[in-house]
Amino acid sequence: MKQSIILFITLVSLFCSCKSNFEKVQKSKDFPYKLTKADEYYDKKQWTKANQLYEELLTVYKGTKNFESIYYKYAFTFYNNKEYLAASYHFKNFADLFPNSPKSEECQFLNSLCLYKISPEYTLDQSNTIKSIGELQSFVNNHPESEHVKEANNLIDESRTKLEIKDTYGADLYYKIGEYKAASVAFEQIIRKYPDSKNVDYYHFMMIKAKYTYAKNSVPEKQEARFNQILTEYNEFVRKYPKSTFRSEVERINTLSLASLKKIADK
Repeated sequence: MKQSIILFITLVSLFCSCKSNFEKVQKSKDFPYKLTKADEYYDKKQWTKANQLYEELLTVYKGTKNFESIYYKYAFTFYNNKEYLAASYHFKNFADLFPNSPKSEECQFLNSLCLYKISPEYTLDQSNTIKSIGELQSFVNNHPESEHVKEANNLIDESRTKLEIKDTYGADLYYKIGEYKAASVAFEQIIRKYPDSKNVDYYHFMMIKAKYTYAKNSVPEKQEARFNQILTEYNEFVRKYPKSTFRSEVERINTLSLASLKKIADK
C-alpha cells in the first residue's frame, strides 16, 4: 500500500513537472528555442504539444525558409492524432502553398487518404466518400507514376463498392416495404451506375421481379403494357447473362407474365 502511494505521488509529480515545463515553453518568446522544443515533441510523438507550438510558430515563421517544414509537420500532427478532417485541409493547403515542394505529391495523396478515412459506414451520408473518390482520382490523373497510385486505385475501388452497397441497400429496402415501382427504378439506376459489377445480374433480376410484382398489383387497364415490358426485360436478361444463377427465377417470372397476358387476352 505504501509503495502504491509513493508511485502515485511520483507519477503526479512527473505529470505536474511535464505540464509546468510545457507551459514554460509555450510562454517563451525565444522562438528558435520554441521550434526546437516543438520538433522534440514531434519526434517523441507527443502530437498535441507539438501541434500547439507549431500553430503559434506558423505565424512567426511565415515567409521564412522554416515555414514549409513547420507546416508539413503541423499537418502531420493532426493526421497522427487521427483528426483526419483537419489533416485533410492542411495537407491540401500545403500542396497549394508549395506546389514545387518534394513533399507536395505526398500531401496531395494524404489529403485524399484522410477523406477516405472519415468516410462513414454505408448506411450513413456518403458525401465524404464521393469527395474522396474525386480527390483520389484527381491524384491518380495528376501523378500516374507515383508510388501511391496502386493504393489510390484500391481505395477508389473500395469506396465505389461502398456506394454500390448503399444503393443496393436502398433498392432492396424499397422492395421490402412494397414500393415496387421505386424499387425497379432504383435497381435500373444501379445497373447504369455499376455496369461492370459482379452483381449486375442480381440487380437486373430484382428489377424484373419488382416490375412483375408492380404489374401484378396494377389496375387492370395498365397490366398488359407492364407485363409486356417484363417479356422485353426477360429477353435482355437471357441475352446478357445466359449462365446467371438467377436465370431459372427470371424464366419463372416470364412464364407467369405470359400466363397473365393470356388471361387478359381471353377476357
